[in-house]
Amino acid sequence: MLHLPSLIDATELREIAGLLASAPWTDGRASAGEQAAQAKNNEQLAPDSEAARAAQAIVLRALERSPQFLAAALPKKLFPPRFNRYSGARNQYGAHVDNAVRFTENGVRVRTDLSCTLFLSNPDGYEGGELVIHEGSHTRSAKFAAGDAVLYAGTTVHEVMPVTRGERLASFFWIESMVRSDEQRHLLHDFDMALMGLRETHGDSAGTIALTGTYHNLLRMWADT
Repeated sequence: MLHLPSLIDATELREIAGLLASAPWTDGRASAGEQAAQAKNNEQLAPDSEAARAAQAIVLRALERSPQFLAAALPKKLFPPRFNRYSGARNQYGAHVDNAVRFTENGVRVRTDLSCTLFLSNPDGYEGGELVIHEGSHTRSAKFAAGDAVLYAGTTVHEVMPVTRGERLASFFWIESMVRSDEQRHLLHDFDMALMGLRETHGDSAGTIALTGTYHNLLRMWADT
């Protein structure tokens, strides 16, 4: 699980909030698989609405300019961002596993190597609503500031706890990575972060240039473009 702070800024948050304020919300179960639909109880923005398309564009621009997202996900294909709302009687999403393959509106297949949740509500504006990710016998939870995102493996069992007060708005989407293996992707991310630290401390040197070459040779070996 990787925390991506300030993926979108305050201006973008206000733009999205304005778009969602008068947007057409529908039953969230419409987009869920058979098992997930039994656990899902939220609302979802109609994906073909003008509000959804405008908000999608804002999120996509933010992803393109985020070095941390690009380094961690190594995206090959992206399922277009969608938006959900938890409040009132429609306030939770029980434990489930996402479908292995999602189909975009254009029929493009996206393998769900990674899932991403972008928080659009400040955590003090609602109670509950934690994203809980089950990793074997361990669990991790996320309830981050508005504008922050969390990236996690699409293979995990996860859930959104009941929202008992207020309203939780979020964007969610899936990524098919150029590097399918979680282990290889983690190694590349750790390598990249360590290399960036070395370059910031010591600048470019024969050693950092050689390590950069090693990183790209590993990516070349493992990537499917």
